[in-house]
Order: sequence, then structure tokens, then C-alpha cells
Amino acid sequence: MAKLIFILLFGLVLEAIGVVYLSKGLKQIGEVATINAGEIFRLVARGATNPSILAGVAFEAAFFGTLLYLMSRGDVSFVWPLTSLGFVLTTLAAKFVLHENVSFLRWCGVAMIVLGAGLITYSEKIHEKKTQAAARSEEHT
Repeated sequence: MAKLIFILLFGLVLEAIGVVYLSKGLKQIGEVATINAGEIFRLVARGATNPSILAGVAFEAAFFGTLLYLMSRGDVSFVWPLTSLGFVLTTLAAKFVLHENVSFLRWCGVAMIVLGAGLITYSEKIHEKKTQAAARSEEHT
């Protein structure tokens, strides 16, 4: 399980970096002035050539690769909820890299996410102990 957690944390760092780059790139290309085909094409073209957006997409793709690996090795009910820890890293990146104002209420939400992820990790340890005990029981019969 420790290996999966390490790979997950690595993937979540990739995701947080990707979100920072995407946010930076989207702010660089600007907002949609009017909703029409020409404006949307302009926005897509600017986004497809923006280095920050391209870097963000690359980091998000790398995160997705780690997620695929994790889901092939662990229970989805364990791995997928733990990806919510990405919100913690992304909020930290928003605060310290993008210099966003993160309110106390948002930090409380982040703390609740951490608590939930901790409960999921704890439940996995209980599941492993039960599986090991059942295996030992079968060996003795």
C-alpha cells in the first residue's frame, strides 16, 4: 500500500502543477468577448498555442497516467477517493504560487477532505488485516 500512496502523491503533485499552468494560461488568453464561432475559434487557437496551457495539459496527462496505473493495481474504492487529496495540493498551489486569497472557510473544507481521505486509508488498513487474517485461517485448516 505504501508504494501506491507514494505514486498517488507523485501524481497529485503533477495534477496540482498542471492546474496552476492551466489557470495561468487561461488568464493569458483572455475571456470570451462574445459567443460566436469566430471568437470561439480564436480562443481555441490561442489556447492550443499557449505554452502554459500546453504544459498544463502535459502535467494533467501525466497525472492521468499515474491514475491509470493506480487503478490497475488497487481497489477503485480506495484509489479514487484519495485523489481528492489533489484539492489540498491545488489549494496550496493557488495560495502560494498563484497568490490567491484562500478564506478560512475554504481551508476548513480542505481539512474535511483530508479527514475523509484519512478515513479511507484507515478503512483500507482494516481491510488488509482482515484479508491477512482470513488467509492465515485458511492455512491452518
